[in-house]
Amino acid sequence: MIKSDILIIGAGPVGLFAVFEAGLLKMKCHLIDILPKPGGQCSEIYPKKPIYDIPAYPEILADGLIDKLMDQCSQFQPGFTLGERAMTIDKQDDDSFLVITDKYTKHSARIVVIAGGLGSFEPRKPLIKNVDRFEGFGLEYFIKEPNLFRDKKVVIAGGGDSALDWTIVLSEIASEVTLIHRRSEFRGALDSVDKVQQLKNLNKINIITPAEVVSLNGKVNLESITIKSSDNSETDIQTDYFVPLFGLSPKLGPISNWGLEIEKNAIKVNNSLDYQTNIPGIYAIGDVNTYPGKLKLILCGFHEAALMCQSAFKILNPNKKFLLKYTTVSGVEGFDGSHKKAPKSVIKTIS
Repeated sequence: MIKSDILIIGAGPVGLFAVFEAGLLKMKCHLIDILPKPGGQCSEIYPKKPIYDIPAYPEILADGLIDKLMDQCSQFQPGFTLGERAMTIDKQDDDSFLVITDKYTKHSARIVVIAGGLGSFEPRKPLIKNVDRFEGFGLEYFIKEPNLFRDKKVVIAGGGDSALDWTIVLSEIASEVTLIHRRSEFRGALDSVDKVQQLKNLNKINIITPAEVVSLNGKVNLESITIKSSDNSETDIQTDYFVPLFGLSPKLGPISNWGLEIEKNAIKVNNSLDYQTNIPGIYAIGDVNTYPGKLKLILCGFHEAALMCQSAFKILNPNKKFLLKYTTVSGVEGFDGSHKKAPKSVIKTIS
């Protein structure tokens, strides 16, 4: 049995930051994640994708962000159960929760925090007859290592942020980049749309809209694609790689059977208080939750994690109060009673 104050399901960026916030309040965390390493989508799906909305970082790669978060939370020595899925949860007589994974690892904690991002997910595949045959042979749903596409011809399909961002990144790496979208308008960030337009004006990329890919061609590896334009004419384009970025199809998996209130495949929380679910003691933070005005941004998940930890502290320490001041103030002893650690908390518990 693995015991902790807070059991976090999901070791993505929001889950990792929650460890830091909990550590400031001297609460011990353990994280469960089905992936083999921390980082969630940032590590598994787009590790080399630039992220632009993290405070103090005009640009940071996804895996670089995870490295920073791991450095930040490591001082509080969180535990990790990786490569396992949380399957069941049961309330115990002492008000703790018992969570059992698919490998029968048992976890006990008074507080459970679901920070599972999009949950279990799989890419939305294009409706092309022979799409499965070219998976791994020129068809890629994720870009984990941009250097795979160095000096290659690449066709990207999609109109959202991922398609735009990767078009910008690969324009400096691939020998030729073509962006195809079924509409003339893109739905990504305006700044990204402007950058893509500038790249087209400089003849660094090709843009074909409105159009869609209707066939993949090649004997073994992908050799070309067939696109259909709005006038129903068809054209073949030679390419080494086809990357359809139509988003992910999220699924909550076993979490959907835990008695939580679900709305449109997300967990409803009370955002006016502390991001607690309809089950006291179970919280949901990050992309996995929903509430009026929800924004699916990492930085919003960080905010939710901070408020969640303050609420969790009150549950774990009903007879204590805490004073919250700036964590930048120096001259206070470290969390272990020493003066060795640079980040010194001025969050103190008062009996």
